[in-house]
Amino acid sequence: MKKILEVKNLKVHFELGGGMFKAKRVVHAVDGIDFDVFEGETLGIVGESGCGKSSLARALCGLNKITSGSALFAGKIDLAKASSKEWNEVHKQMQFIFQDPVAALDPRMTVAEIISEPLITLYPDMKKDQVLQKVLATMKLVGLTQNQVNRYPQEFSGGQCQRIGIARALILEPKILICDESVSALDVSIKAQIINLLQELQQQLKLTILFISHDLGVVKHICNRILVMYLGNIMELGNKQAIYSNTLHPYTKALLSAVPVANPTLEKTKQIQLLEGDLPSPVNPPKGCVFSTRCPQADDVCRASRPKGKIIQEHFVTCFKA
Repeated sequence: MKKILEVKNLKVHFELGGGMFKAKRVVHAVDGIDFDVFEGETLGIVGESGCGKSSLARALCGLNKITSGSALFAGKIDLAKASSKEWNEVHKQMQFIFQDPVAALDPRMTVAEIISEPLITLYPDMKKDQVLQKVLATMKLVGLTQNQVNRYPQEFSGGQCQRIGIARALILEPKILICDESVSALDVSIKAQIINLLQELQQQLKLTILFISHDLGVVKHICNRILVMYLGNIMELGNKQAIYSNTLHPYTKALLSAVPVANPTLEKTKQIQLLEGDLPSPVNPPKGCVFSTRCPQADDVCRASRPKGKIIQEHFVTCFKA
């Protein structure tokens, strides 16, 4: 499979301003990760709140600045060093779908204006009738009707607003969609509709999807491979069969144990692996393995040095015990 995105030692840090008697502090949101994204796949990026998955997603779209490392897009543009002109080219091929479908839309703009905005911005010479035809075709693609074109976001439900957001992302005919918790704010039935829509669009348009979520049930349904993050680091990466049936990292095991089971009998007997303590501060991460403060298997070696990633049967894991 062809690589569409190659991420090497990527770091996204944020400075917290100090005062007269306080030194500046640094938030290590993403702290040196490596992974590839292949054309046509759906890569799930999972982890609890604060693990850095959204900071990573926003950095890949240019919404956060990359501190160091590289992210090579389509084998030619390094997102860490891209110029404004190069970012314009990237944005034509890589689009973002936000978590809150209502807040992501400007209430003062009509549906037509919202969906056409990226097209007008990046293709300013396109004629108005061409833009309108493109808007109507894209609306039809995501299940919106022509008579909704002049309505405003507040006239729609959350699920319909997310369809508008998806249409806005698709109007440029991108190669990659980055979905940042794009179904977490929706009701269960609407969530299923949007997930099915994304899968249909992927097949129809040959899309590559980065699907950021904390819902491992949804991730198992939609993704081909899964990347597990904790405190800005990759804990585990592999195809979904390997992640779910041959889990190697204690953190992934804890996450999977908390996924609800549809069978009531099995749900009652299931053992949930509770993690002790809170997520450490990304301002002052642990010196050794970042998971060592909460890991039931951690020892002095884990607390003294960081493990290097290793491959076990095409399954990447960062753990001394694996």
